[in-house]
Amino acid sequence: MLLQGDAAAGLLTYAARMSSVEQGHSDALLSEASRPWVRLLPWAVAFVLVIVLLPVTIGVLGDDYRLNDGIAGILAVVQTAPLALAVVRPLQAWCVIFAADIVGALILLTTGFRDSAWPFPPMEIVGYVALCLALGLRESRRILLTVWLATAAAGTVLTLLAPANTPDTSVVVIVLSAVALVLGAALRERYDAQRRLAEQETISEAERSHRTLLEERARIARELHDVVAHHMSMITVQAETAPYRLEGVAPEVRDEFTSIAATARESLGEMRRLLGVLRHEEATGELAPQPGLTDIGHLVEATERAGVPVEFASFERQVHEAQVSEAVGLSAYRIVQEALANVVRHAPGAPTRVTLSTDDDRLEVLVVNDASPQPPTRPLERGDTGHGLVGMRERVRLVDGTLETGPQPDGGFRVAAEIPLTAKEST
Repeated sequence: MLLQGDAAAGLLTYAARMSSVEQGHSDALLSEASRPWVRLLPWAVAFVLVIVLLPVTIGVLGDDYRLNDGIAGILAVVQTAPLALAVVRPLQAWCVIFAADIVGALILLTTGFRDSAWPFPPMEIVGYVALCLALGLRESRRILLTVWLATAAAGTVLTLLAPANTPDTSVVVIVLSAVALVLGAALRERYDAQRRLAEQETISEAERSHRTLLEERARIARELHDVVAHHMSMITVQAETAPYRLEGVAPEVRDEFTSIAATARESLGEMRRLLGVLRHEEATGELAPQPGLTDIGHLVEATERAGVPVEFASFERQVHEAQVSEAVGLSAYRIVQEALANVVRHAPGAPTRVTLSTDDDRLEVLVVNDASPQPPTRPLERGDTGHGLVGMRERVRLVDGTLETGPQPDGGFRVAAEIPLTAKEST
């Protein structure tokens, strides 16, 4: 039948809206079909019904039922034209046609016709059954039951008024309308069930993909821990025990070893926190506070101990009195951290200036270094990750800020970020 193949595919998508038709949906039947001819099918059927039934109804009402031509024309238009509306709003079309059919049956009683079907002529039955099929595809069970009960009640009452020796079509209309309503509802519910099944399959596939992602994250976390944690732990142990294992260690060297051990422990702790997030999707993170503006001073001190002269200007009162959110403080800290790390890697010993200031409602972070006095003959690290500047841009973007980076004319490098003071990290 017509609802097979592509038409069924269109009905499958369309069925998602069937249950909410009472909210005033006006989408055409099969409007979600993938192929244009399927979307046009309901309109074509409605057009054919109107074009065929309109002149036939006028002729039958005038010739067989002896109805005045003007009244026959008006009645025929009211009984057939709303079939075009049934493509979009079948319930409203039914209200018009149902009322017109009853009024038409009562008008026919005044013409004195004989031996013709009553109260519903054959052409009215065709249009009414097609309309009931459209109702079944669109409306809820409660509405369909109401429609059929109204049809049965009207047919029963009109049967009591039937003239003698007149073929009664009420039973035919009651039976055929019930079949059309049930058929349309069955098709709708069938494809609605198929749609829900397809949705469940999609959800199951998404859950499988999500589980695979979690397993991969856990695997990456294990490998990162195996590769990095061991070496960081060894650095920490060696730095802490060096003053005791080596004889004649000067106090400044002892302090340097202590600083190295502290930095290694902090890095190891941050790495383990990140690995915990990778291993557990619902991890709430570290209970200890995240670094912020107040920790940038310690970051500068650690960089100076690595041999980079850093000038730090924070305009402390102005910055600390501002309403700075946690996301802004963490972003500023990470930007300075990455910028100073790049100086250590690519321009060791270069004089560097770190400046924090506020302008209206924005925090300005500026890190500028000069050219290295003694450029390294070979990179301090093998390979280049290339993620430093990308990571800074991403972090600034998450808090609705801006970032400018680029080389200086004298061979140095400049990193400038502007972040809204009250920005909240986007999700």
